[in-house]
Amino acid sequence: MNLTDGAVLCGRKFFDGTGGNEHAAEYYRNKGYPLAVKLGTITKEGKADVYSYDEDEMVDDPHLIQHLAHFGINMAQMEKTDKSMVELELDLNQKFGEWASLQEAGSQLKPAYGPGYTGLINLGNSCYLNSVMQVIFTVPAFQKRFVDKAPEVFLALPAEPPSDFNVQMAKLGVGLLSGKYSKPPPEGQDAATCDSQRGIPPRMFKTLIGRGHPDFSTKSQQDAQEFFLHFINVLERNSRHQTNPADCFKFRVEDRFQCCKSKKVKYTYRTEYSLPLPIPLEAAINKEEVTAFETRKTELKAKGLRMDLDHVVRPRVKLFSCLDSFSQSEIVEQFYSTAINAKTTARKTTRLASFPDYLLIHLKKFTLREDWVPIKLDVAVEMPDILDLSSLRGSGPQPGEDPLPELTGTPPPPPQLDQNILEQLMDMGFPPEACKKAVFFTDNRGLEEATSWVMEHVGDSDFGDPFCSSRHRCQGRCVNGPFVPPGTDAKAAKANFIPNEEALIMIMSMGFTRVQATRALRATDNNVERAADWIFSHQSELDLEESETQPLVNNEPQFSDGESKYQLVAFISHMGTSTMVGHYVCHILRDGHWVIYNDEKVAFSENPPKELGYLYFSDLFPILLHITISHKFVKFVFIQVGVYLIFK
Repeated sequence: MNLTDGAVLCGRKFFDGTGGNEHAAEYYRNKGYPLAVKLGTITKEGKADVYSYDEDEMVDDPHLIQHLAHFGINMAQMEKTDKSMVELELDLNQKFGEWASLQEAGSQLKPAYGPGYTGLINLGNSCYLNSVMQVIFTVPAFQKRFVDKAPEVFLALPAEPPSDFNVQMAKLGVGLLSGKYSKPPPEGQDAATCDSQRGIPPRMFKTLIGRGHPDFSTKSQQDAQEFFLHFINVLERNSRHQTNPADCFKFRVEDRFQCCKSKKVKYTYRTEYSLPLPIPLEAAINKEEVTAFETRKTELKAKGLRMDLDHVVRPRVKLFSCLDSFSQSEIVEQFYSTAINAKTTARKTTRLASFPDYLLIHLKKFTLREDWVPIKLDVAVEMPDILDLSSLRGSGPQPGEDPLPELTGTPPPPPQLDQNILEQLMDMGFPPEACKKAVFFTDNRGLEEATSWVMEHVGDSDFGDPFCSSRHRCQGRCVNGPFVPPGTDAKAAKANFIPNEEALIMIMSMGFTRVQATRALRATDNNVERAADWIFSHQSELDLEESETQPLVNNEPQFSDGESKYQLVAFISHMGTSTMVGHYVCHILRDGHWVIYNDEKVAFSENPPKELGYLYFSDLFPILLHITISHKFVKFVFIQVGVYLIFK
């Protein structure tokens, strides 16, 4: 129904021939009345599909109740009787395009049963969790701690099993790997008609892992990459007195800064659990085909038609181009150079100082449009089965390089950030630490420049992360310390921290010690409200209280460092236009065969769409050193992570 004059006409036609006959669109072209509501989607809760033909997209009508009342429609009495546009597009997408490719909808896949082939039931937009945990339990370190030692965990009889992380991980791991919940249908029954793949519902685990988290405690769709990092953080808090299996993902990143004025250099190191790679669309190898497709798409749109999703042409980018883009140096503004004791610019180059046993590659597919609407890049990245990253290995300080001197004397004053600009940026919904960086790097020059900085850097792996010296970064979910400008020492800033005495007394009045209160205030930059939240969410860490008079013990993290060659063993794919909608599936290489895990459905993959993945998991590749052939035996000598294996 047109919201200008109440004309009721049929809607748009879909590319597959379904839908309406375009009469409402034709009416708009003749009359110029742009807004229309889909009558069958009106609900008493005040929701309905409103489409703007002028903007060619769905919009919100804040006065919809009054507009409908004008035509005699009482919204409070309405019931939804038809599918929304999102639901219709979801149905169509599952049959065509990216959805069909990732789920291998055109193939008759053979179901897989037995240990390691158990699916996870979708609890309502929990496919991101299902995909990540399926991959996690293919890693031997996780199997060893939570599956092999499951009897010990269960016999320990914790007071509250639903709230015990080890119990829930062991329960989930045993469920996935035992084969008890993945048995073939009885003989004579067809797997297609028999509900034999019921999977297991990870309800208790999801409740526990998401407890207290603003996103993962909800039933909304979430980003699998963010969930992986959240899982790593929770795992670390629950690995105080035992081996942390997540160490197999941990590696050291080397950042080299060269002062543009003095030419002196500084090396800094940080811990990462994933390697974020930008996708340079300008490096696409099929630019002509993409341009022709976009032209055809524009022509069809002008005629009120839509492109057949089966004929979509995506930019194709080689992984080498992504690695090359990652390795390029960049200019850092507002760098504090100890050589000239002033802020200047520096050239930053990033390399890997170590190579983990398992490498997670995160393709940065999600970004913002110019109007700040989050979108996903519809791009195919050619992912090889064997990956050589030797070009990314860092070499540390080199002979002939002149290092930047250590900071002596009075440290530089803390950055003065314009609070008005900072608050306006945070009101837009951006993470506080990202807003601090934007204001700092644009030197308080105004909201427009700070917003432009945010738009340019929203895809950075550390976009919402604070500059902190903890072993892992909190991905913007908490503030683990004050903003530290580039070129200054985060550890020194932490060591020189002086708590606000009034804030200290307030935290101590809650029953915490002075040391604990100081830790909380240090972690939240003397903010009492955030400190209270921090101290209650980190109670498991407070048993390791720091002594105010004793120097901090050097607990530098240890890193495994293997060869730089990897083999792809799993990948997680996302279907949809943004992280807030869509669906996740994962493909895992088991016993030489690719297997697709689509929630509770598990099947042998025929055409794994490796080029459409989002997160890629690779294992250190065994390098063949020597082959000796004789009439008695063939001897293979392999080396992996410094261990020689000989098979005769």
